[in-house]
Amino acid sequence: MRHFHRTSLHPDAVLATADAFFPTIGLRPTGARERSRTFTGVVGTPEVPSTLEISVRMEGGHYTFVEASTDQMGESRVDRNVKKFFVQLHTQVDARHSFAPAY
Repeated sequence: MRHFHRTSLHPDAVLATADAFFPTIGLRPTGARERSRTFTGVVGTPEVPSTLEISVRMEGGHYTFVEASTDQMGESRVDRNVKKFFVQLHTQVDARHSFAPAY
């Protein structure tokens, strides 16, 4: 699945947050380029290997466009954690924001 998020954070801050967040859920960094990261590993049960690619680019001068692509079908645990990552980015911009799942 492909996910995207726009933020006012600098691309370096987004990538630093990704480098800190995704290893905590069981994904290990397997590739790093100037504006992208690749993570692989197993998240949740059943144990299905997952790959996640994060890329960032400046958009319109004030925003950073963050795109996340997973190799999973439907909404997997990796996809749900990508959404949690986006909430973490939003919280860095606005500390009043809190994560409140509706399920």
